[in-house]
Amino acid sequence: MRAAVLTVSDGVFWDEREDASGAVLAEAAGEASFDVAYRAVVPDERAQIAERVMGWCDGQADLALVLVTGGTGFAPRDVTPEALAPLYHRRAPGLDEAMRAASLREKPHGMLTRGVSGVRGRTLILSFPGSPNACREGFAVVRPVLDHALRLLREVPTAHL
Repeated sequence: MRAAVLTVSDGVFWDEREDASGAVLAEAAGEASFDVAYRAVVPDERAQIAERVMGWCDGQADLALVLVTGGTGFAPRDVTPEALAPLYHRRAPGLDEAMRAASLREKPHGMLTRGVSGVRGRTLILSFPGSPNACREGFAVVRPVLDHALRLLREVPTAHL
């Protein structure tokens, strides 16, 4: 299945720092047998975040999974949740709750992430903090259920455990 990774970061967009969290997610998706067909970076701007995600989900890319990293904190320019939430046809709060719970077990700052994940059409969109460690930990949490979730979204027969 095909996937895309979007990094939301002013610093990465303006070449002030490396895209470490996007690299972590692309590597993790590849290790989980996804074909990472697209990677992009946008600044912390609602319209640009929404435009990129909608373009991937609604276009001809046939993406099963979009991984978004960055912009989920409390800083004034952290607007990823506000950009993503209106795009969803359905929310996936259990995935966000599981990622936050796992992060919270590692450090108290885990409760500060405002990531929101959901479904647009037949594409699952997962929202991660901008920290490479948080991306690594969060992907590890959701990886065991991704195949089943995506099969359900794509109406591929699957066993309910």
